[in-house]
Amino acid sequence: MEKRVLGKSRTEMSLLGFGCMRLPCDAKGKIDEREAFTLFNMALAAGVDVFDTAYTYHDGQSEIVLGKWLKSIDRTKVRVATKSPVWLITSKEDFFTYLQKQLQNLQVTYIDDYLLHALDQDRFEKLKELGVFEAMSQAKEVGLIKRVGFSFHDEFDVFESILTYHPWDFCQIQLNYMDTHYQAGLRGLHLAESLGIPVRIMEPIKGGSLARLPAELRSILNEHHPHWSTASFALRWVASFWNVETVLSGMSTRIQVLDNLKTFTNFVVMDEAENKMILEIAEKMRERIKVPCTGCRYCMPCPYGIDIPVNFSYYNDSYIYDNLEQGKDRYLNWMDSAERASACVRCGECIPKCPQHILIPDRLVEVADRFKEDSQ
Repeated sequence: MEKRVLGKSRTEMSLLGFGCMRLPCDAKGKIDEREAFTLFNMALAAGVDVFDTAYTYHDGQSEIVLGKWLKSIDRTKVRVATKSPVWLITSKEDFFTYLQKQLQNLQVTYIDDYLLHALDQDRFEKLKELGVFEAMSQAKEVGLIKRVGFSFHDEFDVFESILTYHPWDFCQIQLNYMDTHYQAGLRGLHLAESLGIPVRIMEPIKGGSLARLPAELRSILNEHHPHWSTASFALRWVASFWNVETVLSGMSTRIQVLDNLKTFTNFVVMDEAENKMILEIAEKMRERIKVPCTGCRYCMPCPYGIDIPVNFSYYNDSYIYDNLEQGKDRYLNWMDSAERASACVRCGECIPKCPQHILIPDRLVEVADRFKEDSQ
């Protein structure tokens, strides 16, 4: 298993981390503990020592299941990472209350890597006002936390403000070869590198989208490494940046575990030719975009509540990744009916606000038609 030693703590850890957000579930939607334990044991036996969860994963069950497994192994052989549910915190005392609950859930006396979960501008400002950063430092001083970090979901300028505010041990960002300019992006990765802060990567396969490419794009990959899986290329691309300490993969099946173990046990840094190939594939995928929406949100708020950029995002992704089923599922299940394209009344208020000069009402009709409930 490929290992890395980065940052001021100089702690060795596996380049592959086990993400516990998508654990195997039974027919009732509950975590299948026996199968989850099997996956954990497979990963541990191969040298994976980073196991990442959060207070809210699997409706609060992920930490509990991981904690049960930790009792069955030598806890010192793994790094436990979890995240503080910052949106639930209303006082400095709340930070300690949730930390104590998480220690109990995980059945541990300390947490190796503790993150402030999903920071954005508003949450960052709130935590500063509440004194949460001081509370986090106190918890680290007494040994309840070994390293402190944050996961991030906002724009680069906000990332820069957060990254330079506190003496972080590491940070966690979303990065893959399709999201190089999304949120913190590559600029964030390089900024962290310049500050000596290691980076942990989430969504390296973009929620599974980069594990399945259109046939003509997969054929390009085959010219280089026909025996590497499609997912492996995405993982290798992001892991080839030297300031990445761990790449988190949410593994749900034994096949996914075995494939990821193959990738990181025989890890090969991508060379210049391979990196160029990946960027060319990314560009070809972007050519499939139907609506040139940049997600700037200048068109928002819609007076009727439609989330215009998100509708266009799902619509574009369904073509980029040749996956109508996934796009339709997100459209119908991840948005309220009032937010969907089908609720547009064609008032036209959004049109003059769009810097891309998109005729938004007309394009929303296309979105609604593609994702209508009887579409195939």
